[in-house]
Amino acid sequence: MGIIREPLDVDFVVDPRPLTDKERKLISDFIKADKLKRAKPAKTLKSKQAQKKRKSARVS
Repeated sequence: MGIIREPLDVDFVVDPRPLTDKERKLISDFIKADKLKRAKPAKTLKSKQAQKKRKSARVS
């Protein structure tokens, strides 16, 4: 990863403030939903590979 340079007219300021309970829950829910969304395509890929194996076994 390279160095990120700030544009001349923009200042990036990081304010490490504690998260509220509502913010913490929103972030947690987003992460859970994203993990579920990413897990679904992996299952379909496995089932497609299994179907290919079954089809090739029938042909031979």
